Amino acid sequence: MEVELLGEKYKVKIEKKHNKHTYIRVKPDLTILVTTNFLTTKKSVKELLSKHEDFLIRSIQKRKREIEREKNFYYLGKKYDIIIFPQIKSVEINDDKIYTPSMEKFKKWYKNQMREIFNKRLIYNHQLFEEKIPFPELKIRKMKTRWGVCNSTKNIITLNSELIKFELEVIDYVIIHELAHFLHPNHSSDFWKVVFKYSPNYKKIRKYMRG
Repeated sequence: MEVELLGEKYKVKIEKKHNKHTYIRVKPDLTILVTTNFLTTKKSVKELLSKHEDFLIRSIQKRKREIEREKNFYYLGKKYDIIIFPQIKSVEINDDKIYTPSMEKFKKWYKNQMREIFNKRLIYNHQLFEEKIPFPELKIRKMKTRWGVCNSTKNIITLNSELIKFELEVIDYVIIHELAHFLHPNHSSDFWKVVFKYSPNYKKIRKYMRG
């Protein structure tokens, strides 16, 4: 079964379950999934899809934007096109393109690269510090409002996974910023003096990160 929206045809998949209600959603591959009960006819599904045409168009446009973001992304400050190439066994970088057997393998590679790079930069920047500070545990997660968090009590630094999109200088600044909090758990002038000592361009970097 297919449905036409804005001149394009989309596959409709109907899943019948013991549901009281009918649910519609657009999958990442742009297939429209209709979950309904065993009594619902194809005619009813078509009528339902027609009734919710605006919702479907919005959902498909959102999915298309997500696909575009996945195809074109930044890694260590450089923009790459992601190309799915099933014939290869592992992820390969060539100029401005990243070739991957599948998106699943790419995401696994991406996550491993992130962990490896963040760990290396943490070790490197920690060794720069002349002041005595503990070597923290590293955690990585996506955060909406912060690039990094220092929990000096638990000896943990958390870095935003989105940092992998920036240049090493930016990653280093955020790590230095969080390490400096082990000496000054605030944003006092003394804190910024430490940051400046190990990241002299920090003001320029902060401005760049704010866009």
